[in-house]
Amino acid sequence: MADPVFFAPSGPITLDAIVALTGARIANGIEGSRIVAGVAPLDQARASDLTFIDNPRYLPLLADTQAAACFCSPKQVASVPAGVAALESAKPYEAYVAVQVRLYPGALRPALVSGAGISPGAHVHESARLEAGVTVEPGAVVGAGAEIGSGTVIGPTAVIGANVRIGRDCSISAGATVANALIGNRVILHPGVRIGQDGFGYLMSGKGHSKVPQIGRVVIQDDVEIGANTTVDRGANRDTVIGEGTKIDNQVQVGHNVVIGRHCVIVSMVALAGSVTLGDFVVLGGQVGVNGHVTIGSGAQVAATSSVKDDLAPGGRYGGTPARTIKEWFREEVALRRLAQREAKTGHKDTQGD
Repeated sequence: MADPVFFAPSGPITLDAIVALTGARIANGIEGSRIVAGVAPLDQARASDLTFIDNPRYLPLLADTQAAACFCSPKQVASVPAGVAALESAKPYEAYVAVQVRLYPGALRPALVSGAGISPGAHVHESARLEAGVTVEPGAVVGAGAEIGSGTVIGPTAVIGANVRIGRDCSISAGATVANALIGNRVILHPGVRIGQDGFGYLMSGKGHSKVPQIGRVVIQDDVEIGANTTVDRGANRDTVIGEGTKIDNQVQVGHNVVIGRHCVIVSMVALAGSVTLGDFVVLGGQVGVNGHVTIGSGAQVAATSSVKDDLAPGGRYGGTPARTIKEWFREEVALRRLAQREAKTGHKDTQGD
């Protein structure tokens, strides 16, 4: 069986061009005309590859790397092997990513499966309005009254509901569904994303649970990216909103009426209950759970697996169950550990004395 390469570099680049792109400095006298053809980790890099080191724990791998060039901090220049161009940078990983973007632009958004244009195997309602340059792949459905901007790709078997609005240069990946939603420009929805379905709303009673109509929408602003199999429920009586530039990982649940600010980062398996509000630049680690009607202030960061039951102030760092300041959480963890150790030691002495 052949071993395919799914992301081929767009073309070689010289060290001089890399320096111009990143502001790095060739610190060990290697000629700037040297060619870099691709990127690779330290231990897999070949003589035509660019690599980087940002963590001192990988210095043993740096010693043996066969790369053409390596981004490194000023402290690590002396550790770069002879013959490998040392590209000195205050932020080696950021510089490395800048070159990756230059060499692999096709890896930044989901790839076409069958080709550009409207596939004969797609179903586009006659009342839908598609600007020039829209791609609708086989098996996709575009509903009545939907509007889609130029450069947007609707992947195989994706379903775009009636009257949905999608901006320009978006990627709606295979199997995604979008209903009751307004989507901005350059939005990426990965495979299996669900946007705009019912929120979880019921009027509970001893006789049974009556469904509450969910009459809001989902509004997704520009440059949002949403990972595979994430669900975003439409609002119950107002809109569910995701602010511009926010990045959401795979398998996240966003409940009805949630408002997420700009440039937030939400890691996999986070659950946001209804009417949660996140300010701008909030970071939620994996598996964080947030109770309904809680507000997390701008710039706050919450550690993975934490449970948030009360409002959190802007700019703080929080963790634990329930979430509290990192300093308080760590202090309590240390106190509990010491108490457990003391009890274990006391129990051991009592056993010996019996």
